Amino acid sequence: MARAALVIQTSFLGDVVLTTPLLTHLAARGPVDVVTTPAGGALLESHPAVRRVIRYDKRGAQQGVSGLRTLAASLRHEQYEAAYLAQGSWRSAALAWLAHIPVRVGFDTSAGRLLYTEQVVYRTDWHHAERLHRLAARDPHIRTPAPSLLSRDEDRAAVTALLATAPFGRAPFIVLAPGSVWATKRWPFYAELLASLPAAYGIVVAGGTGDRELAAAIVAAAPDRVLDATGTLALLASAELIGRAAAVITNDSLPQHLASAMATPTVTVFGPTLPAFGFGPLAPRHAIVEHAPGLECRPCSAHGPQRCPRAHFRCMRDIIPVTVAAALQPLLSD
Repeated sequence: MARAALVIQTSFLGDVVLTTPLLTHLAARGPVDVVTTPAGGALLESHPAVRRVIRYDKRGAQQGVSGLRTLAASLRHEQYEAAYLAQGSWRSAALAWLAHIPVRVGFDTSAGRLLYTEQVVYRTDWHHAERLHRLAARDPHIRTPAPSLLSRDEDRAAVTALLATAPFGRAPFIVLAPGSVWATKRWPFYAELLASLPAAYGIVVAGGTGDRELAAAIVAAAPDRVLDATGTLALLASAELIGRAAAVITNDSLPQHLASAMATPTVTVFGPTLPAFGFGPLAPRHAIVEHAPGLECRPCSAHGPQRCPRAHFRCMRDIIPVTVAAALQPLLSD
């Protein structure tokens, strides 16, 4: 029987979703376990490629050196064949090293690379899902599979119950995801966008509890058409909701990656960041809306700062609602 592989991915939730092609590839060889954050574990707990999710609360109950050593000791007993460092910090590298995993594979740009036994070139011209997949799949003829998630019965039931309360009845719907952890990634005109969206579609606003103020502005613009789902669904249930949508309009944030995993047509609005960073939409049908070339301050950072460094926020404010609606229209056509 093949020894298990370990994937360590304790970064953002979008990165967790983009790690699923790597998990799918490794699962064809043998068992795969994943070390991830408690929130990341919620996304992967039902994934068919994952044997076991190991939650690492690195900023909570397991923080610090003692938490790292305790987790490493438990991993050591599993006698993993190899570790794939999808998150490249010193802490992740030290975890694999302290666990005595003989093969430790990660990117040549990672902070923890000195503890790797094998360094893989980080290709800036590839999508991050492909970069992660190529940690294990070295044959260039092997196609990178799409990201994937699997909702559970309780997720499907929760979404069905939520949609039963929608003011638009059984009409098809479009999901709007106006939030982001990074403030400058939030396109500010979702409420104004409603007037340009096809009237035959209902609207569902998705996001976490922190997005409720954004959702309230959208609901106020068309209360007889909009269902506020922010803060009401678990992560996999949110993926299920997106999977049932006719399309998703989102920022460069987690809902875009959930849509990629559920193959839902996606319009992504990019502001301070660029799709060329490798984190664009991967749904079979998608569109990207961004500022026209020539804005010299764009991109301003890898993630998007909390405030515009130039105080004008033109990378987002110059994108008008009719432009986003026009990008959506072809995705709704059969």
